[in-house]
Amino acid sequence: MPTRRPALPSWKTLQNSLLLRMGGAVAAIAVLAILGMSVSGLVAESTQGGGEAINRSGSLRMQSWYMAGLCLATPEDGAGKMADAIRDFEATLADPTILTMLPRANATELTVTWQGMLQEWRQGIRPRFLAVAESRPVSLDAAARKALLNETSRFVGQIDRLVKQMEDTTEAKIRVMRLVLGGTLGLTLLVVLLTIWLIHTQLVLPLKRLLDLSRHVGRGDLTVRTPYTGEDELGLLGCAFNSMAEDLSKLYQDLEGRVRQKTAELTRSNLSLELLYHSIARLHGAIPGRETYRAVLCDIEVLLGLGHGTICLGEQGGQSRRVVASTMQANDADPCATGDCLRCHVVDHTRIRIAENSHRHLNLPLSDAEHQYGVLILEIPVGVELETWQVQLLEALSRHIGVAIGAERRIEQNRRLALLEERAVIARELHDSLAQSLAYMKIQVSRLKSAMKAAQPTDEVLEELREGLNGAYQQLRELLATFRLRMEGDNLHSALEQTVAEFAQRGEVKISLDMSANLCPLSPNEEIHILQIVREALSNVLHHARARRARVGLDCLAEGSVRLLVEDDGEGIVKPADPHHYGMTIMEERTRSLNGKLTFEARPQSGTRVALVFTPRRVLSQTAQSG
Repeated sequence: MPTRRPALPSWKTLQNSLLLRMGGAVAAIAVLAILGMSVSGLVAESTQGGGEAINRSGSLRMQSWYMAGLCLATPEDGAGKMADAIRDFEATLADPTILTMLPRANATELTVTWQGMLQEWRQGIRPRFLAVAESRPVSLDAAARKALLNETSRFVGQIDRLVKQMEDTTEAKIRVMRLVLGGTLGLTLLVVLLTIWLIHTQLVLPLKRLLDLSRHVGRGDLTVRTPYTGEDELGLLGCAFNSMAEDLSKLYQDLEGRVRQKTAELTRSNLSLELLYHSIARLHGAIPGRETYRAVLCDIEVLLGLGHGTICLGEQGGQSRRVVASTMQANDADPCATGDCLRCHVVDHTRIRIAENSHRHLNLPLSDAEHQYGVLILEIPVGVELETWQVQLLEALSRHIGVAIGAERRIEQNRRLALLEERAVIARELHDSLAQSLAYMKIQVSRLKSAMKAAQPTDEVLEELREGLNGAYQQLRELLATFRLRMEGDNLHSALEQTVAEFAQRGEVKISLDMSANLCPLSPNEEIHILQIVREALSNVLHHARARRARVGLDCLAEGSVRLLVEDDGEGIVKPADPHHYGMTIMEERTRSLNGKLTFEARPQSGTRVALVFTPRRVLSQTAQSG
């Protein structure tokens, strides 16, 4: 269908428009203001430089008397000074500020005076000054002096008339600007007063009346009407106000009934919110148990007017079930009496099931975003029909119960995983330290047995066996200290601080720790590897380096990798001679577990630097997901 164009306002409507009248008044004020500013700008533009031109013109008088004085004086260089003075005088005559002020029309009095002065200068004064200057050093007699002074005085008089006419011209322009500004100011004040009167009589008073009537309507008096019902905007607003008051008086008749209805709905909503709030607080405040689920079922019965309920857990489609909470009484019909769990757990949506004894039960699935854990079964009393909002509320409660059950299972699973991970870490630590030491000592025991049978010397084997036992005992103590640090410390930073303090106290080495505040995310296994590498490196510093200072640095590189540095100022890298000293081998094995790179290098000054660089698994997984 073709769209209808909006009807254009008629001339009568435009005449009665209050906004148009006020807009016209504002436009008149704006036009007068623009006119006054334009005239002022033009006059100011025309008078710009007038003062400078008058000053320049006035300086011609001084220059004229200066040249006359040069003619009357008798210095030897009078001709040169006279030439400079004439050149300065003509430069002043050609000044743009003076020429700009002269009118372009040749018939003005100022132009005539200017032309006369130029002619007098070029034909009379200038030749006389040049002739006097060139006749030097002959002095002028009294008659010549008097004639020269008279001509100069007459010429200066012409300059005075020129300056006076320039001043009169400038003052005339200023008077014109004053007249124009005064006229526009008077007209503007008149229009402003008319506009204020128009706004007061046709806008302010009707609006005050409408505001007063609106207060009456707000207090419940719907009988008030406004007399302003003209054809302008306020008149149309008055008609709309009267129509609104009439409609409100009609709607007010059935308002009380609607208020009662809305009150009942709000009460029901408040009860629903209260039930939902208390249930969520019970389910998510702590790990829920049987009493928590039973309290939720009791709240549902009391607030929604339903029968007894049961929370039954079981796999979807399975035949086994487990009732975790129920409010059923001894004489209630058991909804699971048939033992057919498929009837309850086979679907994942809300439904009403009618049992063989004609009892109706509402089955709601208990699930979260991943799994379905069971069903919530509620008995529907005879003659009760569930409304939509009740079903929606029960579905929301069943979802929260499912989320609580899922969270409980995930917490238990995380505890098991944490325990298994801790056991795996302990097993790795024992394998990397004590197991290898015991294997070495087992070999030494075999050597000792063979030597004793062959009646060979056993001192060397016993010494190696003793050193191996001491090393194993030392590793056991370090392992116990390491696990104690991990259990007592809040994080890797505190564990490293305790480790540095421990090794600094055990030896005469000053050890400093530099650790970045924003460290890359590390898993517990990675933290243990870092801590053990630091302990092994510091142990080498204490036992082999003969160092006075050491430093441990741990920071996160820009690409997400972790860098560990252990530096000392000792004797440098020395390969251990005893085969059972395998600290570097253990550090390399831990580095391979971290998929990193471990380097041993001599520092340029003195000492050793142990550097470990690896990328944490969390950073690798985040990079893989983003890519």
